[in-house]
Amino acid sequence: MSKTILVFGLLLSLSFFSFAQTNAPVNSEKQQILKAKLEDRIHQVAGGLDGVMGVAILDLTSGDLITYHADEVFPTASSIKVAVLAELYRQNEKAGGGNAKLSDTYVMNKADDVPDSAIFNGLTPGVTKLTLRDAAQMVVAVSDNSATNVLIDRVGMDNVNKMLQGLSLTHTKLQRKMMDINAAKEGRENLASPREFTLLLEAIYRNKLFNEQSTTDFMKLLSTGKASPMRRAFPDSVTVADKPGELDAVRNDIGIIYAPNRPFVISVMSSYLKSERAGEDAIGEVAQAAYEYFDKLGRSSPYGRAMQPPVQP
Repeated sequence: MSKTILVFGLLLSLSFFSFAQTNAPVNSEKQQILKAKLEDRIHQVAGGLDGVMGVAILDLTSGDLITYHADEVFPTASSIKVAVLAELYRQNEKAGGGNAKLSDTYVMNKADDVPDSAIFNGLTPGVTKLTLRDAAQMVVAVSDNSATNVLIDRVGMDNVNKMLQGLSLTHTKLQRKMMDINAAKEGRENLASPREFTLLLEAIYRNKLFNEQSTTDFMKLLSTGKASPMRRAFPDSVTVADKPGELDAVRNDIGIIYAPNRPFVISVMSSYLKSERAGEDAIGEVAQAAYEYFDKLGRSSPYGRAMQPPVQP
C-alpha cells in the first residue's frame, strides 16, 4: 500500500511540474533577457576577432533562431562534407539501382590519394577493401580528403547540389573535390552561409532527408570523437555531432549540440582571419556561450527556477 502511495505521489509531482511547464509563459521577458545576453556575447566575440564571423543558432525545442551575419557566404572548408554524407545516407534509402549504399564496397586505389588523407594514404592499393560506411567514418573521424572524394564520385556532385536545392539552400554549394586548389582559384569554391548550414542540420535532425533509423546512425557517425573548436567548449558528457573545417584564414564548425533537455544547432563560420588559432578560440567562445544559455533553459522551469543540477565537466 505504501509503495502505491509513493508511486502515485511521484506521478502527481511529475504531472504538476508538467502542468507548470505547460501553463507557464513561453519566451517570457526573463528568457528574452537571457537571449539578449547571448546575442551581446556573440557581438563581443565577433567584434574582437581580426577577421569576419557569421553565426546561426537554432533552438530545436522552440524553433527560435539567433543570428549574426548569418547570411554571409563563407568558404566551407571540410564542413561541406556533412552535405556529402547526407546525400550518401539519402541515396542509401532509395530503392532501385544506381544509388550509393552504405554497404557498397570500394577497393583502395592509389590514384585517389590527395593531401591530408592520413588514413587512406596508408592503405594498401588494390588490396584494402572498405564499405562506403567505413569511408564515411574516416571522413568524420579524421576528415580524410581521399575518402571524401571517393564518396563524392559515388553519390555524384550534382546530386549533392540537387539535394541542397531541394531544401531551398541556394547558397550552399559543392563545387570542387578535396583539395582541388586550381578549382578554387578559378572560383569554384565550396560555399555556404551559417543560416543554411544550420537549416541543413535541422532537416537531418527532423528526419526530412532519411528515416529515423538512418538519422540516428548519421548522428552517431557525426558524434565520433575528434578535435574541434566546439568540443573544447562543452562538458565531456555532452554529445556533440559536429564537423569542423579549416583552410588558410578560414575556420568553421557546425553541429548539433545535445544540451540536456534543450538540443540546439549551431554554425559558426569565419574568414579573413589574421590568426587561425584566434578564429578557433572565437568559435569556442561563441559555442560555450550558446551552451550556457541552452543549459539554463534546459535545467529550469520557464520562470527560471533550476529543476536539475548542471552537467559537470
